[in-house]
Amino acid sequence: MADKIKDAEDKFLESLFGAETIADDGFSERIVVKIRRRQWLQRLTLPIAAAIGAAIAFKPAVAVFSIATRLLVAVPNEMVVSATSWLPSLQMVVTGGMLLAVAMFGLRMLED
Repeated sequence: MADKIKDAEDKFLESLFGAETIADDGFSERIVVKIRRRQWLQRLTLPIAAAIGAAIAFKPAVAVFSIATRLLVAVPNEMVVSATSWLPSLQMVVTGGMLLAVAMFGLRMLED
C-alpha cells in the first residue's frame, strides 16, 4: 500500500536515502580488519591464559596430591570405610547425571 501512495514526506525520505554512498578510501575495510583481529585475540586469550595457569600450577598441584596421598595412607581403614559408606554409588551418580541432561535438553526444547 505504501508503494502505491507516496506523500511528500515519503518522497523526501527516498531522496535522502537514495543518494550516492560516500567514498571512504578503505576506511570500512580497515575497521572490519581491526574488529576481526580483536575477535581472534579475544578467542585466543582464554585458552592461552588457561595453559599458562596450568603450567604454573602443575608443580604445586603435584605436591598437594602427594601430600594428600600420604595423609590418606596414614588414616586407618576403619575411618575410610565408614566415611565412604554414605557416598552414592557410581550407578546412582551416572543415572542422576543422565536425568539432569535429559531435563535440561527437554527445557531447551520447550523454550523453542
